[in-house]
Formats: sequence, C-alpha cells, structure tokens
Amino acid sequence: MPATTQPLAERRLPLSRERVLRCAVDLADQSGIAALTIRSLAQSMGTKPMSLYYYVANKDEILDGIVDIVFSEIELPSPAGDWREEMHRRAHAVRAALKRHPWAVGLLESRSSPGEANLRHHEATLGTLRAAGFSVKMTAHAYALLDSYIYGFALQEAALPFEGRDTAPEITTPIIERFSTGQYPHMMEIATEHVLKPGYDFGDEFDFGLNLILDGLSQSVPVTGGDPGQR
Repeated sequence: MPATTQPLAERRLPLSRERVLRCAVDLADQSGIAALTIRSLAQSMGTKPMSLYYYVANKDEILDGIVDIVFSEIELPSPAGDWREEMHRRAHAVRAALKRHPWAVGLLESRSSPGEANLRHHEATLGTLRAAGFSVKMTAHAYALLDSYIYGFALQEAALPFEGRDTAPEITTPIIERFSTGQYPHMMEIATEHVLKPGYDFGDEFDFGLNLILDGLSQSVPVTGGDPGQR
C-alpha cells in the first residue's frame, strides 16, 4: 500500500522530545510513575529504548520534562489582580492538575533542574504575594503554607476509596457497622451527621480550609500599599 494511502492510525508518527514527554505523561497517568521507565515508554511508543536517548538523556530528564508539562497546565496568578482571588484560583488550578495527574503530587517540588513553566509558575506566585504587600519572609511563609495545604489535600483526596458527591456511603456503610459497639461515638457522629448526608463530597472541604488559610494570611498584609522592594 503506498504511504500516501496508508491509514493514519497505521503511520508511525516521527519521534520528538515533545512527543516523548507527552507519551510519558500518558503512561504515568495510566499506570503510575513507578511504571514509567525508558523501556516501558519505548514499548508504549512502539520504538526501541535506544531511540529515545536521542531526545532525553535519562529518566531524570523525563521527570523534569513531565513535571514542567504539569506546571504548564496551571494558569498563572497575576500580580495585577487581587492577591486573595489569585491565590484562590491558583489553588484550585493546582488541585485540578493534580487530580488529572495524581503521580505528580510528590514530584512538583522535587526537581533540581526545573523547566521554564516550573520557574514561571513560582515567579508569578511569589510576585503576586509580594505585590499584595507581604514581606519577603511572609511571602515565603505564605507560599509554603499554601502548597503544603494544596498538595496535602490532593494526596489525601487521591487516596480515598470514594470520589465525588454521594459516593461515600457505598464504602463507609460497612465500616460504620463496626461502630455498633459504641466504642467509637465520635466517628459514628461524624459519619451519620455529616459524611452520610445527601450531597456530601469530600472535595467541598477544600474551600473551607483554603479560606481559613487566606483569612489568616490577610492579617499580615499591610493596610497601606507601597513599593514591595522596600519591604
């Protein structure tokens, strides 16, 4: 069959660094980061491991690249906007990215060779906090606090055996049956009066905690503005 009439699905797409990294993200999404190796990646792409080394030197370079892809999916906060709204939007954007790529929760801050999207994200976030009036020290505190909360929530959310609204009863009802002895009254109370109520979604807890953090941080913003460089 001439190449021009060969079905598109049967044509071999040319290799490129971008395609290698995108395929690595897909493989990690499907099978977890532990399953991502040069060999498994080459196999998923229908090529040989040696062919990939032309585009990526090793697995560390792959990890740097796919972490940068995740960062590229997160809309940057703007120093020109209201800092609280920008941090709220950023938190939800990071959480959404981690729901799409749960393997990334332990990798976003782990790279010693960060890519451009990674650096732009950090610069924009720090710049937004500084423009709001936070001191250098408080900017560092705020960034660490926000990311600890966002990453921790994403990790807990990914580990839960249920997902979404009204999905908890299927998993928790058999567990609650063990509470009938009366040994765990507070767990029974939370389960029956909160978790098992219609419409419950663990994800709703995210905004509650995030708003508490933003409320606390707002107390460190100076009443008057000024040049962030002078603070």
